[in-house]
Amino acid sequence: MSSATYVLITPARNESRFIELTLKSVVAQTVRPLKWVIVSDDSTDGTDEIVSGYAAKHSWIELIRMPERRERHFAGKVESFGAGYSRLSDLRYEYIASLDGDISFDVEYFSFLLQKFAEDPGLGLVGTPFIESGRTYDYRFTNIEHVSGACQVFRRQCFEEIGGYVPVKAGGIDLMAVIKARMKGWKTRTFTEKVCVHHREMGRAQNGPLKAIFRQGAKDYSFGNHPVWELFRTAYQMTRRPTAIGGLALLCGYASAFFKGAERPVSGDMVRFVRAEQMKRLGKLFAGSPFARKKPNASESSCSLSANPVMVSQADEHK
Repeated sequence: MSSATYVLITPARNESRFIELTLKSVVAQTVRPLKWVIVSDDSTDGTDEIVSGYAAKHSWIELIRMPERRERHFAGKVESFGAGYSRLSDLRYEYIASLDGDISFDVEYFSFLLQKFAEDPGLGLVGTPFIESGRTYDYRFTNIEHVSGACQVFRRQCFEEIGGYVPVKAGGIDLMAVIKARMKGWKTRTFTEKVCVHHREMGRAQNGPLKAIFRQGAKDYSFGNHPVWELFRTAYQMTRRPTAIGGLALLCGYASAFFKGAERPVSGDMVRFVRAEQMKRLGKLFAGSPFARKKPNASESSCSLSANPVMVSQADEHK
């Protein structure tokens, strides 16, 4: 895979605690990127200085800095990513990755993922699970075809066909990219043979644990989660910290958005797409249930479907 060319973009805001772990991981790769653009989103904690030190030693690393913005929201990740993407316009590459600035991985991480692309031309988006606080997704509920936002590696053609990342202030931009890729007919896949380590717990930068879980429930509604699916997510969340009350916070967030008639940033087609997959997965989980006997309609059966992960804190937010 030494001939495969890939580029990385890392939107980073105040990542001084962990970004050197990411820098060391990428520099040590057996197949290094053609270019790595790290976009500092008005960092004030020394992130820029750390990155500048590595950029001075490695010509393929570039630091750019976004102008100050008062309003902080998750669409900021898309703005930062876009600034990095604009620096790649003159380069020829096959794959492009969005990489968080607080993860680490082994030296063959990218060569492994590039090899998966080479083995299957239908793959449009790949990644691996991530470990956070000693835990990862529960794959009884999480579709192996969901790809965590901690590191999403796209075939360039797939990334261009979906129109890149769509700015959504409430978050979920990485999840939307996965769904759109599958709706375009691309395969998306998480390969569990490898993992990356996420060093900062997600969804906690601006909120306490319960508020973050409440917001996740509201986001579940905005992306069209089926109410039945959300009940199972609630039950599962009740088994995790904060025990019981966390599940209630998730359900309250979903219910609050439902009764307010909160606006959804996704199309009706995407909502139907997501719900069809969720019912399909519940049918497989509970063989013999009414869900298992539900037959998909023609539009559902013609697509590869994707589902939301159960893990409440998703790696799809610019922290």
